[in-house]
Amino acid sequence: MGNDMSTNEQAAVKAATETENKVNTKKIREILDANNGARIRTWLSICARCGLCAESCFFYLAHNKDPKLSPAYKFKNTLGELYRRKGYVDWTFLKKCADIAWGECTTCKRCSMYCPFGIDIATMIATVRAILFSQGIAPEGLMRTVVNYRETGNQMGMSSEDFIETCEWMAEESSEEIRGVTIPIDKKGAKYMYTVNPREPMFYPQDLAMAAKIFTVAGEDWTMPSTGWDCTNLPMFAGDKALAGQVVRNMYDKAVELGVKNILITECGHAFRSALFEGPYLAGYQDGKTPVPVIHSVQLLYEYVRDGRIKIDPAKRIKEPVTYQDPCNVSRNGGLWEEGRKLVAYLAEDFRDMTPNREHNHCCGGGGGFIPMGPEYKARRMASGRIKAEQIKATGAKIVIAPCHNCFDQLGDLNKEYKLGVKILSLKEIISEAMIVPDNLKPEEADEEA
Repeated sequence: MGNDMSTNEQAAVKAATETENKVNTKKIREILDANNGARIRTWLSICARCGLCAESCFFYLAHNKDPKLSPAYKFKNTLGELYRRKGYVDWTFLKKCADIAWGECTTCKRCSMYCPFGIDIATMIATVRAILFSQGIAPEGLMRTVVNYRETGNQMGMSSEDFIETCEWMAEESSEEIRGVTIPIDKKGAKYMYTVNPREPMFYPQDLAMAAKIFTVAGEDWTMPSTGWDCTNLPMFAGDKALAGQVVRNMYDKAVELGVKNILITECGHAFRSALFEGPYLAGYQDGKTPVPVIHSVQLLYEYVRDGRIKIDPAKRIKEPVTYQDPCNVSRNGGLWEEGRKLVAYLAEDFRDMTPNREHNHCCGGGGGFIPMGPEYKARRMASGRIKAEQIKATGAKIVIAPCHNCFDQLGDLNKEYKLGVKILSLKEIISEAMIVPDNLKPEEADEEA
């Protein structure tokens, strides 16, 4: 009997449980009202349940065409129900919505291409995520990044001092291979302010080195900012729209402060979508325009090679069969599917496209916040990623080029899960190894008598 709780303890537990499970319907109704415009009202009412969106969804295809995984079912049974019930829902319903909004959708927007009415289901799922976040509901992994963004301005919680030291370290190491390599910090008036995914300085600093070497050989006028250097925006996927807006403003404000001509996004898909397309609205720019033009690395790297600023050594072109992963937010939502392929044509001799491809390519299954959502979501990532694994396997390629960090990590996991036997490479990695270094940038030969 010693383990029995007292009456007071039982009351305390009951009160805590009731507090935890209390739904703030007022807040839900506020978000519903704020989004209750003509677009969402039309989308919710016009869906004809034709099923075309279902065949476009890799979750649906990977799970024996379960009708509950069709995009129409997902938005009807989440946002549709929230409007029908006028926000008066219980905790059980919200948990069900969370399972759908984060566990069964990457907001890749492929379904909208096939909907005859152009219903933007990803936007509706994002609204559901915002409602859930207002109730303190979001995957733990995303919530951790939200804390890091608030405290340090980047998802990894990396200090400015550590970031700058990492840049200096990579510049020093790179100068041993290419003369004159530097990583400028806060250079005023540069043509490009290069922004990165924090996983680069934190875990893959060689990515910074590769970029610096490419910019040096191309003779680029560039800089990295001391703040606002994280171009990712995981609060956008967590449903924290206020913080998502602040994250983008950090980058915009630094670009304006430095007077740079362009913001350059690293090989990251959702960062491009955030910075160029959704960011202006999140940051409060009513005209939807960024204060400084935003360019993705796929575009700039292609222009370097096309214009001869970077020359590829013919002997170093990839001989093995290669395929190209279209990141949803670079290709389908960013419009750069042809630039990616034209660039690959300079780098590889045997290119084999996936089917389908370009803007029709399937999501890899790692976007929409899935990768940082953590280990508890990995089994679902692997199961839904079967469609992408089958696409890759069908090409017979031995190398997959993935110009997106989430794609890179997801394809690496799929490679192990489905025993694909491929190598995953970024564009920077290939170009930095294959480019011809001009004589004036080659390191001086060591003095033979030294």
